[in-house]
Amino acid sequence: MGAGLRGLPFLPLSDREFPVSNFQFPVSTFQLMKVTIGSRGSQLALWQANWVRKHLAATGCEVEIRIIKTTGDKLANLPLTQSGTKGLFIKEIEEALAAGEVDVAVHSLKDLPTEQPEGLCVAAVAQREDARDVLVSSQAYEELRPAARVGTSSLRRQAQLRHLRSDLDLVPMRGNLDTRLRKLDRGDCDALVLAAAGVHRLGLTSRIRQYFAVEQMCPAVGQGALGVEIRRDDRQMKDLVALLNDPVTHNEVRAERAALHHLGGGCQVPIAAHARLQEGELHLSGVVASVDGSRLLRSAVAGPAQKPECLGQALAEDLLRQGARSILDTAHGIV
Repeated sequence: MGAGLRGLPFLPLSDREFPVSNFQFPVSTFQLMKVTIGSRGSQLALWQANWVRKHLAATGCEVEIRIIKTTGDKLANLPLTQSGTKGLFIKEIEEALAAGEVDVAVHSLKDLPTEQPEGLCVAAVAQREDARDVLVSSQAYEELRPAARVGTSSLRRQAQLRHLRSDLDLVPMRGNLDTRLRKLDRGDCDALVLAAAGVHRLGLTSRIRQYFAVEQMCPAVGQGALGVEIRRDDRQMKDLVALLNDPVTHNEVRAERAALHHLGGGCQVPIAAHARLQEGELHLSGVVASVDGSRLLRSAVAGPAQKPECLGQALAEDLLRQGARSILDTAHGIV
């Protein structure tokens, strides 16, 4: 069990039943607070919001969840690359937060743009789940027949999959995780590529055929991590959600998000970055790839864990020196 900010323990995010640790939270500080969490209504989003709710409620405060339908939910049948909207899955939740309709917003960090709206901030990042991508199929990736249909709507995954195997047929696959699994089961595709974190959190690990190594499929920025967003001037809420923060994960995703920011990308372009703390140093790897997979640039840097943004900038600058700008300009034109 890891230790959160101020030495408070927190639970791994793969625990489906949301049990709360035996730690005695400072209830006298928070027991009179009423907190409303804003969340999407998908099964996975509600799992994440309930994880936060259970841990905040352990301090003695009263917590409720308000479900908010986002643009991404309303455009469920439109490919992500055709949506034309930044922050598809968070815009309406952030608007409710800024308006004071909710006090806390819980996001999959990979969905959160690197720049927050005026007055909002990411006040805590919970301990990360497995950041890798996985294959859900009856066969391993190497065993899939030529022209096998692999479902994913992520340009990042599509680019890296095409680089690994150009003979596969990549088909758009939108929908919540359970929806995509149903589409696989009814034969809409032969395999799915998903984030391991979501599959684990919903207790569906038995569906996983294969984990992609980070060297094969570099994860999305922030993949596997939860971001807790609040109003910047809400001091009391900042103190409360700090109990959820994992400094190691927070530093890792700060490095990844800095790289994404300096590359000028978002969650809908083929950019990947993954950081890990090893022996006191932060190791950051990154990928920029063309959508067709014909070009794939890699970089890796390491440095002090206390300067994650500097590390992210160094990675971005190295990828730009290798020619990332032309790849990204082309990708933006396609998107």
